[in-house]
Amino acid sequence: MPRIVVDAVHKDFKLRHTHSIKETFVAAVKRKPLTTDFHALDGVSFEIGEGESVALLGFNGSGKSTMLKLISGVLTPDQGRVLTRGRVAGLIEVGAGFHPDLSGRENIYLNAAILGMTKKETDDRYEQIVEFSEIEQFIDTEVKHYSSGMFLRLAFSVAIHTEVDILLIDEILSVGDEPFQKKCLARIRQLHDQGKTLVVVSHDLDMVASLCERGILLRGGKIAFDGASDEAVGKMRA
Repeated sequence: MPRIVVDAVHKDFKLRHTHSIKETFVAAVKRKPLTTDFHALDGVSFEIGEGESVALLGFNGSGKSTMLKLISGVLTPDQGRVLTRGRVAGLIEVGAGFHPDLSGRENIYLNAAILGMTKKETDDRYEQIVEFSEIEQFIDTEVKHYSSGMFLRLAFSVAIHTEVDILLIDEILSVGDEPFQKKCLARIRQLHDQGKTLVVVSHDLDMVASLCERGILLRGGKIAFDGASDEAVGKMRA
């Protein structure tokens, strides 16, 4: 059975063309449109099987990040349906679900709970999470005092130590220093070897080609190619 089913999905957004009351009034007087519809996704369908590693590829505005948010449940489709089977963890926005006034320790438990973990599961993985993040000396400091790199380390560490079936990753590996990026990639490959399903969005084409077996190339909200990741990358670069 597939882990993810995307069935004839449409998602539109309203693009505003005015930024103030004055601009809105002038546009209305001149009968200019105040908004236009942007078709982020236009009838997209695909399935992702258990244990697959898939890259969502495309230039800015192609709909790949929107698709990832639909799979995560952050957004809902205007038409069609998105189904997932199993526990989903998303590294879509760095530190999403973290509270700035809580310490790193408290945010580990908060974020793990949001991702569906029980307190016992978090207790069992707490030391691994802290060790991987490499910020043990700051773990009882409020995260509003963290650098972006420290924030990333903790957010990533919590997500990849949860008991997940599907892991969604959106450009998060572009943040942080090179040694930590390599460490993250090694951990992601380890999760894939354990049979977890991966869906990755990144502009680092060489990285996704080596990390993912399959590539889905989006253009203008539609699927332009679905096949081997190296072929998908080649078509994007063409």
